[in-house]
Amino acid sequence: MTASVEARDRITAPVLDMDPYSVENITSPYAFQTALRDIGPVAFIPKHGVYAVGRHAECTEVFKDHERFSAKAGIGIQDIRKPGDFRVPNRMLENDPPSSTAIRGVVTKYLSPIVIRRWKEHFEKLATPFAEEIVARGSIDGVEDLAEAWILKVFPQAVGIDMPREQILAIGEMRFNQSGPPNELYRKAMERAKPHIEWFEHSVTREAAKPGSIAESLFEAEERGEFPEPGLASNMVRSLIGGGSDSTIAALGHTLHYLARDPAQWDLLREDANGRAKLAFEEAIRMEPAFMVTYRTTTGPVELSGVSLDGDTKIGIFMGAGNRDPRKFEDPDRYDLMRNSTGVHVGFGQGAHTCIGQMIARIEAEAILKALSKLVSRIELDGEARYRPINQMRMLDILPLRFTSA
Repeated sequence: MTASVEARDRITAPVLDMDPYSVENITSPYAFQTALRDIGPVAFIPKHGVYAVGRHAECTEVFKDHERFSAKAGIGIQDIRKPGDFRVPNRMLENDPPSSTAIRGVVTKYLSPIVIRRWKEHFEKLATPFAEEIVARGSIDGVEDLAEAWILKVFPQAVGIDMPREQILAIGEMRFNQSGPPNELYRKAMERAKPHIEWFEHSVTREAAKPGSIAESLFEAEERGEFPEPGLASNMVRSLIGGGSDSTIAALGHTLHYLARDPAQWDLLREDANGRAKLAFEEAIRMEPAFMVTYRTTTGPVELSGVSLDGDTKIGIFMGAGNRDPRKFEDPDRYDLMRNSTGVHVGFGQGAHTCIGQMIARIEAEAILKALSKLVSRIELDGEARYRPINQMRMLDILPLRFTSA
């Protein structure tokens, strides 16, 4: 076969002329998600020069195949190997096996089932008085008063780093806008974060880690030579601070939003909170993953589901689209806490880079949901919910809630 025939026979990705980073598509991504799934297994988005996948099968394949789709160029839209786009990489996530696997093995040791069980018991003790105070108010903002307040109460204790609300939210918005294109959201977030950069850089040092915490354990592991290279303890703490609080706040907010919109689901949770709190949280992550998109880079000219892709090109994995794929999930746009999609949805990633902190997120959310279920007979919206536009993250900004005491 001649080269000219080969070129004619080459199936290229269809063009999707939509911008997933417009404020409209960030705050309401469903039309984009549907268009991405419908156009084919892979699309090309010319505005940003990237490929995109939104079907569950292709999302999973790109996540799992690091031979064809590498994380080394960064999990944001920028190529962090290039001088103009360089930033400090996450040495575990923005890396490939076997290097990333070695690092992950050390971190996992200090997030063992024993550690998680200890923190689970502690969180459950804190949850009841916290929930009692919240419910007594009657009407609250489910984001600031509940999701943010709860996660910023318990997560810093586990990690072992002080996380003042103003600083941690500003740094989070900077990091998750920085993963998108240099648009107005990006520029404003960078400006807001400037006064807090010095705090953030200090927070990931050995001196800032509290005794008995996960952060201290990681620094001690580094001192014993357990990590394959120096400086990784600080890098891992940076990752925990930057990714562990905002994502769980977002996911808990989405859970409360869906439960408030459907009284029957709240009743199901109350019937068996011990067994269903996890399912309620997991289903919200399927419906509204905190991270809307993450990226890989093709390692060369590759093929995906019969479509030929150019080498050294970013490919976005749109998890929200994959999690609502009717090819994988029946009635995918319906929130159903009895749908057990744990390990199936792609909200926590898949493969070698699946979210390492997901067990902490689950026990934080389960603790407060179980406490609320004992105190609240009905949870309702008390106004219109509003989303916070962030390039990479799906997060509520305001969630007016009203509680009826049990």
